[in-house]
Amino acid sequence: MSIQDRLNQLGITLPAVAVPAAAYVPFVQTGKLVFISGHIAKRDGKPWVGQLGLTMTTAEGQAAARAIAVDLLGTLAAAAGGLENVARIVKVMSLVNSTPTFTEQHLVTNGASELFAEVFGAEIGAHARSAFGVAQIPLGACVEIELIAELK
Repeated sequence: MSIQDRLNQLGITLPAVAVPAAAYVPFVQTGKLVFISGHIAKRDGKPWVGQLGLTMTTAEGQAAARAIAVDLLGTLAAAAGGLENVARIVKVMSLVNSTPTFTEQHLVTNGASELFAEVFGAEIGAHARSAFGVAQIPLGACVEIELIAELK
């Protein structure tokens, strides 16, 4: 099954690359690696505001992380000239806006990690990962994720 077939099966339409909100670019390629800038969670086109452990559950955080993964895939498709040109998802770094006592950042991040495996398959979609709890994220967003991928 092609990557586009998987996206269709999952009901996912990739968004266009978002215009940066500050002094940075959406992605940088060096050699075969593409570094995708952090994407914040959005719902209905606006920042998905919340704090895990206070105003949001782990399941809601997973949904936010999955939504970010869709946005990241849109940027990655633009950077790679199509997702079929991706050799591997290399690394995911996730920042979770959470209370000091919230300890399920890794479970929140699974929302993105699991989507990458669904889209690319276990071999290409499996990746190294870090998940951090932070005091705040720009615009009050609940989650921000950045991505490194290898191109063919």
